[in-house]
Amino acid sequence: MTRCFLSRIFLAFLLVLGFWTHSPALDRLKLATTTSTENSGLLKQLHPVFEKRYGVSVHTISVGTGKALRLGQNGDVDVVLVHAKKAEDLFMAKGYGAHRRGVMYNDFVIVGPAWDPAGVFKTFDVSTALLQIKNSRSLWFSRGDDSGTHKKEVELWKGAGVGVFGSWYRALGQGMGRTLIAADEKSGYTLTDRGTYIALVANGKISLKIQGPRGERLHNPYSVIAVNPKRHPHVKFGWAVQYINFLTSSEGQSIIRSFRLLGKQLFFPNAKNPR
Repeated sequence: MTRCFLSRIFLAFLLVLGFWTHSPALDRLKLATTTSTENSGLLKQLHPVFEKRYGVSVHTISVGTGKALRLGQNGDVDVVLVHAKKAEDLFMAKGYGAHRRGVMYNDFVIVGPAWDPAGVFKTFDVSTALLQIKNSRSLWFSRGDDSGTHKKEVELWKGAGVGVFGSWYRALGQGMGRTLIAADEKSGYTLTDRGTYIALVANGKISLKIQGPRGERLHNPYSVIAVNPKRHPHVKFGWAVQYINFLTSSEGQSIIRSFRLLGKQLFFPNAKNPR
């Protein structure tokens, strides 16, 4: 009797083991994206909907745009979501990307302490504001990490005619969140995307205030690009295109439009034809 009972248990165990072994695991799509889309919480709204609908798990690697594009160039990911148009153009021109769509935009902002030591709160021209920060030797914190935000910062300093920096300029080699926290702790200024700034304010991590500069030069568009399977045959191009189609669909764009923190919209949907 005991031997029969144990045999039944063993048989049941084998059946369960066989079920586990042969149950299909979720396919996995590898995405390299900016820290802004991750830190803001936007992807936590988008990805569960995509994963449930298509049975695909999205593995997200959150880095600066420069590194995200290098991961795509090396075939280490299937798709990238980035925000640095010139770098994206080069990525496409060299054949590393096969399908590119605009997804959304927000803007870059200069933030600093509420007491505004450089006096830029009412300065709406970005070059003038940067010169005031430099001339007052107020602390400036740079990501210094080849991210999309860092690339924009370099472009803006160059536009202001500044190429030499002193001890007031701190290049951290860190992501946006840590750079904002460092600037907050030391009462310094920095350039940030609006989405990450609002997310950190909402979480009570920083008390920095948005300063004056605004305008077209601070426009911040995001694109999603599938890695070219002709360069890297192993990439999951079909799923990458499906992901792109989801982000640019009416549903994906609606999720982006509805995503808010502190009652403020962080990203504005802007799906376009391939550029």
